[in-house]
Amino acid sequence: MIRLALRETLTAARRAPLLTALAVITIAFSLYAFGLFGLVALNIRQAIRAVEERVEVRAFLRDSTSIYAVDSAMAAIGKYPEVARVEYVSQENALDRARSEMGEFTDVFDQAVLPASIEVHMRAGLRSPQTVAAVAKRIGSFSIVDDVRYGEEWVGKLYRLRTIASFVGIALGLAFAAVAVIIIGATIRMTVLARAKEIAVMRVVGATDAFVRRPFLIDGIIKGILGGILALVMTWATHRAVNEYFFQTVFFDERLMLVGLLAGAFIGVAGSMVSVGRQLRRI
Repeated sequence: MIRLALRETLTAARRAPLLTALAVITIAFSLYAFGLFGLVALNIRQAIRAVEERVEVRAFLRDSTSIYAVDSAMAAIGKYPEVARVEYVSQENALDRARSEMGEFTDVFDQAVLPASIEVHMRAGLRSPQTVAAVAKRIGSFSIVDDVRYGEEWVGKLYRLRTIASFVGIALGLAFAAVAVIIIGATIRMTVLARAKEIAVMRVVGATDAFVRRPFLIDGIIKGILGGILALVMTWATHRAVNEYFFQTVFFDERLMLVGLLAGAFIGVAGSMVSVGRQLRRI
């Protein structure tokens, strides 16, 4: 049955190569737009993730705190499930950092004494404002801690940005997918209309709607996959051009590329189902 449907699909492609090529190219460009959006969303997510990795709680220590008290506090903080790692920054290291980061104000730090601190780096996925604030509050309860800073306002803005980016990404992704389904449906509809007489004859001799529909569904899958491959190539070429002439970006990994091809097949069959169902009722 599947072999017959494949043969029907190939026969239809040979009968109307221009229409088939037009359908594949149209699908490719619709998926290309979807791929470009996905690439932008991926790079925005990577940028946000890179910034999120800098989320930390910094506990400034009281003067004359013994190293044993520091080690004990660091061991306790390191056991928190939200904490990835803990780092001690001595007064000398803090001064060196300040000088390297603000070299133009080196003279200001010549006689400065900066407090030692404990830097607490949060685990991925546990960097929400509520989680960071809770960890900061627990750390502030240690007797050796004089002050705790974690950029409350900055962490809140970062979390809101990530939430907005995720929401916009899902909304635009669904919109692009819907447009692709409509375009694919239109191309399949042209194929159905071109074979209207043949379909009418098949129904006269007893062919069921499922039998008539099957080649078009397979046709949609094949065109979706071919369009997906072409869209992937165009997206990769755009990625290379941006890297060469503008700035560095990351590309989809193998898993995401496979998801893209499967999405092309799914969109192809979805467009075919919508279009064929409507046209069969009219023939």
